[in-house]
Amino acid sequence: MTVTYTARVANARFCGFSKLLLAWKGSIYKVLYKEFLAFFAMYTAISITYRFFLVDGQKRYFEKLSIYCNNYASLIPMSFVLGFYVTLIVNRWWSQYTSIPLPDRVMCVLSGGVQGTDERGRLLRRTLMRYSSLSALLILRSVSTAVFKRFPTIDHVVEAGFMTREERKKFESLHSPYNKYWIPCVWFTNLAAAARCEGRIKDDNTYKLLLEELNNFRGKCSMLFHYDMISVPLVYTQVVTLAVYSFFLVCLIGRQFLDPGQGYPGHDLDLYVPIFTLLQFFFYAGWLKVAEQLINPFGEDDDDFETNWLIDRNFQVSMMAVDEMYGDLPMMERDRYWNDSNPRPPYTAATLFVLRKPSFQGSTFDMTIPKEEMHFQPLEDIAENLEESGTRNHNLALFNRLLGSAPSPTGFMGGALRRTSAQLRRLTRSASTDPSFSEEEDEQDEEEESAGRSAGSLPSGLALDTTQSTICSCGGLTSTSPALSQLHFHQQTHREEKESQGDKTSAESGRKSPLYLGLKSHLCSSNRSVPDFFSFQSISDPAKGLTAKTQVVSNKAESGLSLLTIPTLKVSAFPENSEREESQLDSKWLPSQVL
Repeated sequence: MTVTYTARVANARFCGFSKLLLAWKGSIYKVLYKEFLAFFAMYTAISITYRFFLVDGQKRYFEKLSIYCNNYASLIPMSFVLGFYVTLIVNRWWSQYTSIPLPDRVMCVLSGGVQGTDERGRLLRRTLMRYSSLSALLILRSVSTAVFKRFPTIDHVVEAGFMTREERKKFESLHSPYNKYWIPCVWFTNLAAAARCEGRIKDDNTYKLLLEELNNFRGKCSMLFHYDMISVPLVYTQVVTLAVYSFFLVCLIGRQFLDPGQGYPGHDLDLYVPIFTLLQFFFYAGWLKVAEQLINPFGEDDDDFETNWLIDRNFQVSMMAVDEMYGDLPMMERDRYWNDSNPRPPYTAATLFVLRKPSFQGSTFDMTIPKEEMHFQPLEDIAENLEESGTRNHNLALFNRLLGSAPSPTGFMGGALRRTSAQLRRLTRSASTDPSFSEEEDEQDEEEESAGRSAGSLPSGLALDTTQSTICSCGGLTSTSPALSQLHFHQQTHREEKESQGDKTSAESGRKSPLYLGLKSHLCSSNRSVPDFFSFQSISDPAKGLTAKTQVVSNKAESGLSLLTIPTLKVSAFPENSEREESQLDSKWLPSQVL
């Protein structure tokens, strides 16, 4: 029977487990003493042979062999292999116990669901309960050696009262090469269906609940069968066993006490008895014995499951529940706390200390907060804080997006020309009195500005496309129109004066970039200045430009400002020799200057 010591360790006290060390039944001493004595006997035999029967030359050779075995014995992964294996075995051991079929839930449903105080109703309840007990007996008889010794044949099952002779004939007439523990479960379902047709089971919900409980019961029987069929992989058990046994075989030689006169490191003492080696054997070999006992808990070891006791208990309790206790109710009466809204059961003198303990209200029940932190804050202040944090996060996200972008030099110029073209159209439209500027052109300008913003991640709308509906004077054309700075910014001179100081610094840094050097070489080749390069002029030759709309050109011609489409701007290559070397040096900090 299983060794139970729970009551002896109910309370933690000084050396509480020390009382368990003297127990013999189910102890490690009973399981391991034979292996322990065999190991100590072999160690003693080798030690005596080394001390008294070997000559000096043989002793020197044995001492070298002992040192070699002791140095390399630690390579065997004892703790690692044993730890995982024992953990697996313990989990499997408890899972097998939870898979043992218990009839308690089935008997409760039968007692309340199958109606009838007559002999027919009693016969139905007892037969249904006996079928479930018979199924559990058949599966335990298949997996437990103790149960099989009690019921070695079907005749013993019939004589024990779990099966009638007619049922035995029916059972044996059903030929199947597999285990037939499930047959009583099928009989159960057929008989429950007959009881439902007879009206013994009042409704379908009760019938469904009864079959569900039976399926759970049968599922546990099936799990026991599969646990018995699917064992822990044999290779795993072999590896663990070989690791333990080979380690201690090596220790028989490697842990010998050698002659201290030879001066071997670590062999200054000669104690004859290897105390720590014996303790190591006791722990590791005992660990392996634990796994050996738990790998099949349906045997006859001291700590194996008491399957025969479970059969007796389940059969007796289930029959009593569905027969003698059916409809047997005590008389209902008022309890002693009928008129008491706060019932308090009494305590004995041994448990009176429980009343002195305050009732637990929660982990934060005794928590205190300073008074100045307990006042509610106005919602306006909370909303302002949320807006500030949202703006800060938005600016940070925009800054990160700008840092992640890396547009090309041609995209810089294309985006700048696109934005400037849209601004120039608005300026000429506001100066003109002709109503021919339609809303479609306004929408077109807005689309161009949005395209410029989306093409480049910089706020200035830098893009990759360099063909727009405005022409730049970099191609060597004669300037007949005033510059953009004179048209658009003549009313903003006061603001430009304030911003000129900041622009000088950025302009000086921008002149060192490769883009500026490329533009400079292009301007030098065309004998144009930088301000003339960025001034927008009209073109009289149609072959040098593409007109977007004829109506727009004619209207703008009347106002003295013509908008034409520029050709694709091509930036010349970087200057050679010294200027190219300077541009390569500046390319390292170009992204930071652009951003």
